[in-house]
Amino acid sequence: MKTPTIHSVLAALTLVLSGISTAHAQDYPAKPVRIVSTFPVGSGPDVALRLVADRLSQKWGQPVMVENKPGGNGFIAIDAAKRSPADGYTLLQMDNAQTSAHPYLFKKLPYDLMRDFEPITPMLRNYFFVVVPADSPFRSTGDLLQAARAKPGSVTYGSWFVGSPGHIGGAMLEQGAGVEMMHVPYKDMGQLYAAVANKELAWAFGSGGSAGPLQRAGKVRYLAVSAPRRLAGFPDVPTISESGGPAGFDLAGSVALLAPKGTPAAVADKIQRDVAQVLRDPEVLKRYDAMFYEPYVLERAEYVKELADETRRFGLVLKRLNIALD
Repeated sequence: MKTPTIHSVLAALTLVLSGISTAHAQDYPAKPVRIVSTFPVGSGPDVALRLVADRLSQKWGQPVMVENKPGGNGFIAIDAAKRSPADGYTLLQMDNAQTSAHPYLFKKLPYDLMRDFEPITPMLRNYFFVVVPADSPFRSTGDLLQAARAKPGSVTYGSWFVGSPGHIGGAMLEQGAGVEMMHVPYKDMGQLYAAVANKELAWAFGSGGSAGPLQRAGKVRYLAVSAPRRLAGFPDVPTISESGGPAGFDLAGSVALLAPKGTPAAVADKIQRDVAQVLRDPEVLKRYDAMFYEPYVLERAEYVKELADETRRFGLVLKRLNIALD
C-alpha cells in the first residue's frame, strides 16, 4: 500500500475543514449574535447599527443584540470583542480612526487589527459638519479661524475621543489654516454636543446623525460641511473651503464591522453578504439618508485592501501633522 504523503494528508485535512466551515455557515446563526460597539447609545453610528441589527435579526430568526462599550479611545469595546470566541457570534463596530489611524497615534496599542480581527465589511461613511452653538458669534469658518488666529489656543473644539476623526479633522483644520486651537476630548457624543450647545465649546465636527437632533431642536447650527461639495439635504451649508477655510479641505468618516481573528471564513462571508443585502433595503436607505449617511459595502477582500490603503493615507496625514499619543 502506498504511504500517504504529507501533502496529500494536508490536502485532505483542508477539504475536511472547508466542509466544516461551510456547514457552520449554513447553520449560522443558531443562537443570538452580539455586536460590541465603541460608540455610546444614541449616537449616529449606534442608531445606524441598531437599524441593521434589527433587520439582521428578522433575516436570521435570532436576536442580534448591540452592546455599547464607549470610552477609552474605543479600547474597552475592542478588548471585549478580541477576547470573545471566534465563532461569528461576537462582532465589533469600529470607525476608521480606530482601524487606520490608531497605529500611528499610539506608541503601544492593546490590539493589532489584522492579527486580532477579521475584517467583515464597512457599513457607512459620512462627512462632518462644523457644529457651533445656535447663538455663536461665528457666521463662517473664516470667522472661527480669524478668532483662533487673533488669540492662539483660545478657541476650543471637542471630539468624541482622542484620535477620533473629529480630533484629526480639527488638527487638519489648524494646520491648513495656520492657527492654534485647544482640543477637548469627550468619551460620550451626547456630552460633546451638549457642551457645544451650552457654549462650553466653541465648535466640534459632527455628523448629521450625531449632531442632528440638537440641530433640529435649534440648539446648534452648522457653519460648514467637510465635503468636497455641498450636501443635497443642506444646500445652504457651504463647504469648509467655501466658508473661508483651507482650500480642498475634505474629511470623511466610516464605520465597519469586524470579528475576532479565526472566525470561519464562510461565516464571515455570510455576514458580509447579509449586511450588504440589508443595506440595500429601501427603508434602511431612507433612514440612512435622513442621517446623511451613505451605505458603504465592500466584499471582504476589497475591504482588506481599502483598510491597507486608508491606513497608509492616515499615516501620511498624521506624520505631517506630527500627532502622536502615549
